[in-house]
This record gives sequence, C-alpha cells and structure tokens, in this order.
Amino acid sequence: QVHLVESGGGLVQPGGSLRLSCAASGFTLNDYSIGWFRQAPGKEREGLSCISGSDGSTYYAGSVKDRFTISRDNAWRTVYLQMNSLKPEDTAVYYCNAAYQSLNYWGQGTQVTVSS
Repeated sequence: QVHLVESGGGLVQPGGSLRLSCAASGFTLNDYSIGWFRQAPGKEREGLSCISGSDGSTYYAGSVKDRFTISRDNAWRTVYLQMNSLKPEDTAVYYCNAAYQSLNYWGQGTQVTVSS
C-alpha cells in the first residue's frame, strides 16, 4: 500500500526552526516530483517548494525563499523541508505531495504552529 507520511511539525517560537519529513511507504520517490504545501485556517492551500524527480531542480515560493530548503535522502525514500526564521504567518498544516504522470499522492499533513 502506498503512503506518504509527514512528520516533524510542532510548536516553535518566532525565529525558530523545524525540519519536516515526508516519508514514502510502499514506493520510492525517484521519478516523482515532490512538493510541500500548506493550508492555514480559512485560506487556500499554498504551494511552497518542490524538487524535481528528473533532475533534482528545486523551486521556492517567494514567501519562503531564503528561509526554507527542500532536500531528499539518497535512497529517495524521504524528502525534507528545513524551515528557518519561522514567522507566526507560517502557522498552518503542512502537506507533501508526490506526482508522476497520472499518479498523485498526498500525505495526511502535520501541524506547524509559530507562536510565542
């Protein structure tokens, strides 16, 4: 059975850091493009970053550029999102997505709360 599982969320003070993980179960992530998204209450889901399965190129939304870093392990089992300089407006449920041709998988999400 194919799953994506996010972990690493939690409560952090403004200016702090968290590292989110997106672990694949039942498949490997090579060939897939992996994206991180977030959704805050009352807002639409927002794309934050992605890493290409074909060439490893990365993309960042302006709201997180220079603060967040996407990476993967060499086994293509886990993709990470390192989040630094967190702000209260980063509070949201964070999701990862794996997409390849007609295949598309979402994780269940992990809550990130940035508050003093």
